[in-house]
Amino acid sequence: MNLTSKGFQKDISIFQNEDTWLNLGEGVLKIVAILVIANIIVRIGKVAIHNIFKIRNLSPLNTSDRREDTLSRLLDSVITYVVYFIAIMMVLSVLGIDVKALIAGAGVVGLAVGFGAQSLVKDVISGFFIIFEDQFSVGDHIRIGTFEGNVETIGLRTTKIKSGTGEVHILPNGSITQVTNFSLNNSLAIIDIAISYGEDIERAEKVIGDALQSMQSQYEELTKAPELLGIQTMGPTEIVLRVVAETLPMMQAGVSRAIRKDIKLLLDENGIKAPNPNLFLYKNGSDQPK
Repeated sequence: MNLTSKGFQKDISIFQNEDTWLNLGEGVLKIVAILVIANIIVRIGKVAIHNIFKIRNLSPLNTSDRREDTLSRLLDSVITYVVYFIAIMMVLSVLGIDVKALIAGAGVVGLAVGFGAQSLVKDVISGFFIIFEDQFSVGDHIRIGTFEGNVETIGLRTTKIKSGTGEVHILPNGSITQVTNFSLNNSLAIIDIAISYGEDIERAEKVIGDALQSMQSQYEELTKAPELLGIQTMGPTEIVLRVVAETLPMMQAGVSRAIRKDIKLLLDENGIKAPNPNLFLYKNGSDQPK
């Protein structure tokens, strides 16, 4: 009998051995049980996370639905990755693979990659805390360094800001060290009204003050009636009266233009004139205007 025949008979004897099939069946059952238990743990974890955030949404301390949704999705991913990583390691152990050596090798590779990807890790950690602390949300108007605009997207690695002229700035989260958020609190509209020195100041203040009292019902962006502060400056040709109005966040620009137009039309109706600068031309060597 040649070596090929002996090897073939040996293989057949292995498959005819009851212990081989018992061990194989036991291994398959262990793998199936590991995967089923891992799936159950992931589902229970996701349900628990969503229930926790539902309870938080019912609390009066809830501040941002977008942040809660982002965090719940992030934690879902973390639970899924961690549980299935552990499950895969257990399956490999059942298959007879030396998991300790594999983890040790992966640790060395991960350490080498970590040194080369420090900026990536920094970006991810910074992005997590931006979302967790609700520093800003999608749709907020913010300023980061020299960039200012509306937040388009917030990711774990980058943040996208769209400026007023259409440019989209993509900033690594690790580079964000200082943020100015203009959307958290109400804004203040400042309107300066110039009138001529020859006009009655007290009459002008009364006309403007009476008109301001009804403007809150006219503009829904106003949180309260605008206020006339009085004379702000006295220039060479005009007296400047200042009006301030508290508006909803980032609504001050449009409100300022609308109130300025209303006051101008109102002053014209009451015959209160804006300053009209005069231009004088002098001849050489003469102190008399031409």
